[in-house]
Formats: sequence, structure tokens, C-alpha cells
Amino acid sequence: MALLVLTGPLQAGTIVVPNGSFESPPTFFVTLNIDSWQRTPQPVGWDTNTSGDWSTLTGIFKNTAPGSFDHIDNCNGNQAIWLFAKPEAGFFQDYDSVDWNDPSPVHAFNHTFEIGKSYHLTTGILVGGMESGGGILPGATLDMILYYRDANSNRVTVAGNSITSSLSVFSNSTHLLDFSVNVATVRPDNPWAGQHIGILLLSTVSTNLEGGYWDLDNVRLSSTLAPVFVNPIHTNGQFQFSIQSEPGLVFEMFASTNLTLPPLNWTSLGIITNSTGTIPFVDTPANFPQRFYQARQLP
Repeated sequence: MALLVLTGPLQAGTIVVPNGSFESPPTFFVTLNIDSWQRTPQPVGWDTNTSGDWSTLTGIFKNTAPGSFDHIDNCNGNQAIWLFAKPEAGFFQDYDSVDWNDPSPVHAFNHTFEIGKSYHLTTGILVGGMESGGGILPGATLDMILYYRDANSNRVTVAGNSITSSLSVFSNSTHLLDFSVNVATVRPDNPWAGQHIGILLLSTVSTNLEGGYWDLDNVRLSSTLAPVFVNPIHTNGQFQFSIQSEPGLVFEMFASTNLTLPPLNWTSLGIITNSTGTIPFVDTPANFPQRFYQARQLP
């Protein structure tokens, strides 16, 4: 009866990450308090007498004034976070994480891996002092991870990206570079389908390369629902189906009885806006031996 095709670029929907820009709490200089994020636990064997308190390995700092030698020129807002290159140092956020001010979960980050959607995590990262011969050593690593928790509350990695410090990549300490993690379209049989999303930023440096620090800012998460046609029905001389996509997308509908015709020769059936994420479309009359449909996404 019909072939349904969707064409055009995919559009991502923003998922708000609480305190993703590390603007809270505000500080005039530095603070060890980090709203919405939880530190990774202190590892067994950490010696506070020789290495200091575990809590000092990450915290929020205020960006210096424009014109200062160490001003981060693309800091999002006024603050960023530091993370020392020590094994297992890091911070994370998920549905059940806590922060310095909330000993019990407040469930502020309440998003799940939804079937049919792909996910994209981006973070701005720089290394401190590498170009001057100080700070992080070449070869030190930092992992960005999207995860879910299993039935025993263990973090289970869904996707990750290991960033390696090098002078060829991090040529200065005043400009954040974006790094990303991508999760392919979630399928019903994926263990993480329907599970709460977690974000982990973790120093994975080896002990022979530890030292120095990373600066991080502007943690961004988005999802993309690939537009699809669902529930096609032909009844009483009408053909109808629904379009599922990210809310707010605009499509121009086209039809043809000949699939091989060039796109310019297809017949326009009108423009529709998918305001809610699912919108029905009815073609009437639709009494054709065969009929092909396209939904072309408009800017």
C-alpha cells in the first residue's frame, strides 16, 4: 500500500543537567562544595597524612577576570570545576546521587534511557600547566562516562570516552575543548532501556603519571528521537499514520504513486508541526493501488 520515508537532519532535545555549569554554590574564589554532584568515594589505602584530604581533589573555582593570564576565554558562566589527576578521583550525578548539602537523594536528575532515543554527552575540558612543563603529564587520562545503576546500585557503563592529555591536543590552559560520549539508539533489549541516566567524570590516570589537574565546565546532555512513522491504517478510503519525533519539529508531507520519481516531482500534501512529539496525519482520499509518503523536515 505505502512506503513511508522520513528525510532531513535530526534535531536533538536538551536534557537539563542540574548544575551542569558549576555555578552553584557561587564563590568569590574557590569552594569544595559542589551542588548536585557527588564525589567518588575515597579509595582504600588513601593516606590523608601524605596526600591530603580526599575532598580537596575536586571543587569549584571562579574564573579570573578577562585579560588575566589564566582567564578561561570560553568558560560558560563565571565558574568551572577542577579535578586533580589522581587515580579514582572524580564526581558523578544520577537519580540517587547526593551532594554536600543533601545527605539523602533529592532525585533532581530524573531522566531515563528511553527506547528509540540516542544520547549525546558533551563536556568542556582543559589541562592545567602542561604547556609550561608543569601540571598534568602527557598520557594522563580522564574518562567521561554515561552509565546506569544495576539492581545492586553498581554503576554500569553504557558508553564512555577516555581523554588523554597531550601537548598536541591541549596547547594551552585557557581554552576549554569539547569532548563527547555517544549512546546509540536505545533498543528494548538493551539492559539500560528505561534505567536512570548517570554521568561520571573520572580521573583514570596511572600512579606513575598522577599529578596536576583538569578543569571542566559546561556538562551538556541531549537526546535525539529519530523521526518514525507508526500505526499505519487504511480504512474507509483514508490512509493515516502518526509521526513520532522530537517535539517542535516541522515537516512538509509529500506523496507519490511512483517511488522512482525525483523529489521535485512528488506532490506536497501540506506542512505540519509536531508540537507534542506525536502527531497524526490523514491522507484522504487515498484510493490508490500504491502510494508512497515522505516527511521532509524543515528548518
